[in-house]
Amino acid sequence: MSDAIDPVALAVFQNAMTSIAEEMGAVLRRSSISPNIKERRDYSCAIFDGQARVIAMGDHMPVHLGSMPMSVASAIHSLTLDPGDIAILNDPYAGGSHLPDITMVMPVFASTKNKAAFYVAARAHHSDVGGMFAGSMGPAREIFQEGIRIPPTHIVRSGAIQTEVLRLILLNVRTPVEREGDLAAQMGACRIGEQRLLQMCELLAPQQRRDLCEQLLDYSEHFVRAELRSLPAGEYLAEDFLDNDGVSSDRVRIAVTLRIDPAAETMELDFTGTSSQVGGSINAVRAIALSACLYVLRCLLPKGSPTTAGILRPLKLITQPGSVVDAEPPAAVAGGNVETSQRIVDTILRALAQAAPDKIPAASAGTMSNLTIGGVDPRTRLPFTYYETIAGGMGGGPFRDGPSGVHTHMTNSLNTPIEAMEFTYPLRMKYYGYRRMSGGNGMFRGGNGLIREFELLNDSQVTLLADRQEVPPYGLQGGSDGAPGRVTVSQPGASVFSPIAAKSSQYLLAGTTLRVETPGGGGWGSELRS
Repeated sequence: MSDAIDPVALAVFQNAMTSIAEEMGAVLRRSSISPNIKERRDYSCAIFDGQARVIAMGDHMPVHLGSMPMSVASAIHSLTLDPGDIAILNDPYAGGSHLPDITMVMPVFASTKNKAAFYVAARAHHSDVGGMFAGSMGPAREIFQEGIRIPPTHIVRSGAIQTEVLRLILLNVRTPVEREGDLAAQMGACRIGEQRLLQMCELLAPQQRRDLCEQLLDYSEHFVRAELRSLPAGEYLAEDFLDNDGVSSDRVRIAVTLRIDPAAETMELDFTGTSSQVGGSINAVRAIALSACLYVLRCLLPKGSPTTAGILRPLKLITQPGSVVDAEPPAAVAGGNVETSQRIVDTILRALAQAAPDKIPAASAGTMSNLTIGGVDPRTRLPFTYYETIAGGMGGGPFRDGPSGVHTHMTNSLNTPIEAMEFTYPLRMKYYGYRRMSGGNGMFRGGNGLIREFELLNDSQVTLLADRQEVPPYGLQGGSDGAPGRVTVSQPGASVFSPIAAKSSQYLLAGTTLRVETPGGGGWGSELRS
């Protein structure tokens, strides 16, 4: 970093950028309609410089944030974005993650109308984007079954909503009123980001803000290279598995070779040896693999370090096209974003634990335990789609027990409050609590998973995308594994629960009780505690 840098000015700029991204998220949350965004906070916002390099992220969803730069780049390369324009896209093969994650990108023009000074982006998970499964998160066989696929397209031109594009989207979803409200909330988030950046531009000369962007990127890179210098040189191999793809019973291998070169201050993550893309929907596009790498690098950095594109400069990522971490069309990818992303992180951390055993915790739940329920609400006679990811246990770490019932790693959302769920949907919560003794034992125990029991008040399509039902979250340094998850149902009037597949969809009758038990985290350390 240059000696001419003013550390105070850089700190002020860093915090200003982050606060704008956070305010965008607050606007999106407060103005949205769906509980998935308003209550669960399943959204992310970020700021990019004029070269489409991320310079600030809100404290939102890691799986969104790490892959968002590819969406922004795709929008910029595919479209001409003029003042007042907003692009929309969700195509996983054009920079997206999976179809429910709809991204909006808006340019911010300051001193010149010929080139954007910044870009803002807002991504939100919509609880239905069409397809063959209510909620658009089912065990599909190809992407065409998963919902409407939106390439980079103008949703707003010169401040005017493109009604034809909006109508096309809304005619392909089950809950058009909710979708329209959430899309409008995303537009509002982008506009507040634009306003705040323009206010900031009034205080900084064009060259000054460009210099600050470069310094911020260098600052992030500096932190990563300093951390890599502290790690031992070597090659570290690890593997982990997804239970299955929902089509066959075969386990799906994630393999990584981690190469650390402290002298060059570089890291290489090579996923050669990972399973080929599969028939089910747990395929991940390369953007998701990169997102997981960014998350792990962020975890190594001191608190308060800026999250920018500079973090990835010392990283070389190697994936094989056609593999489950670099899928190609027409592979289904709904579960790759939520399940395979978690396993990629688990595998990288397992390798990194060999280099830094005093820094890396045992495996957390390792699944987002995705649950979607859809049907017709008897109160309104309109379709509804409920979507939720259910928290689990965090792995025990070198210094403390893992907390219980939390969203970990690539997810940073919340469980839907019971009151919001029962008010909005024809569902009743019969039980909600910790899954006792599900965390692995050790010097530091893994956190416990959760139990949530749902009673269906109307005939509904129930779809699950979950994992860690067979391959448990691993313990580290002698700690024991966490308990795997399980899902069971009890038919109307019955008291016996029967297991159902973790990647499946079925129509269940009103009065059925669905019981979801999420995995506990692995234990850390061989000295067991009573």
